[in-house]
Amino acid sequence: MEEAITYVGLDVHKTSIEVGLADGGRAGEVRHYGRIEATPAAAAKLFAKLSQGGRRLSACYEAGPCGYGLYRQLRSLGHDCMVVAPSLIPKKPGERVKTDRRDCLALARLHRAGELTGVWVPEPAHEAMRDLVRTRMAAQRGLKRTRQELQGFLLRHGRIYQGRSPWTRAHRLWLAGLRFEHPAQQIALQDMLSAIEAQDLRRQGLERQIVQLLPDWSMAPVVEAYQALRGVSVLTAVVLAAELGDLSRFSHPRQLMGYLGLTSSENTSATRRRQGAITKAGNTHARRLLVESAWSYQLPARLAPAKLARIEHLPKPVRDLAWKAQVRLCARFRRLKASTRSPNIAVVAIARELAAFVWAIARIVPPRTA
Repeated sequence: MEEAITYVGLDVHKTSIEVGLADGGRAGEVRHYGRIEATPAAAAKLFAKLSQGGRRLSACYEAGPCGYGLYRQLRSLGHDCMVVAPSLIPKKPGERVKTDRRDCLALARLHRAGELTGVWVPEPAHEAMRDLVRTRMAAQRGLKRTRQELQGFLLRHGRIYQGRSPWTRAHRLWLAGLRFEHPAQQIALQDMLSAIEAQDLRRQGLERQIVQLLPDWSMAPVVEAYQALRGVSVLTAVVLAAELGDLSRFSHPRQLMGYLGLTSSENTSATRRRQGAITKAGNTHARRLLVESAWSYQLPARLAPAKLARIEHLPKPVRDLAWKAQVRLCARFRRLKASTRSPNIAVVAIARELAAFVWAIARIVPPRTA
């Protein structure tokens, strides 16, 4: 006798959860159960009631700001659960009505049909490290935004720095010596300089904490191995490890490229085939860092002394693979740059191949087990 199973679609919000049920089988009934409070106690009571009589439950809900607490609770209670990628949920083009009730019923129905794609759910320790890494990236964005505000303010008043690079010691001395006739403008300048200093100190403090916590992290060996690649610093490697996690879930590097949104979009019909820009699906943070790292391959292949000292303790297969990547990608960058008008197209192509080498290194050096 086939085991009875009920598919549970959960539309999760801050204070409430809308519940839809779909009985197993193609012709199984799809019905609205109701609304419960978004608390662990209410979720445990609901699933205890639904699982009476030995009925198996398989739940799903969309990834969102409410996190993975519900997923971990249901898994600990012995129920199947999937956190669904919202951008990959099938939608009918003609539907113009969207309600919580309809959403939970659609999730239950699609989950029963196997049409939903789950996201990777990190372990609590990994998620904690990722939260710290993302806080550091938020501080970096805040610093960049404040610097842009200052530069716009100075440009409006014709104060243009003539030096080579901004935010060096010489540039900061130049900023400290600026004077405006009106007191309001001088106050505005000083306030922006103070904000930049505060944001910079915040970012540096977070970076120190990341480096301090790194040795105890299960992904520490992977972070060290990633640094063998050209253009990948300690913080870049930490972000890649935090955002991508254990890459053993990808059986082929093309899957990682698609996950990062580095593959070309395509519109093919009959004999016509059109390929467009990259899809930009998946993890934005990791994709951006890979593109930034890819710019370093426009220079000839070489091992700088600092990089050589950093990777000398790594396994020989990792060092050999990183050198192979550098030789290949540097040559390919030159060819692509000569054959295309836009260097951005070339650098994205290099970032796509760099993702494959990241995948290969992760296969050699796995995360540390608890």
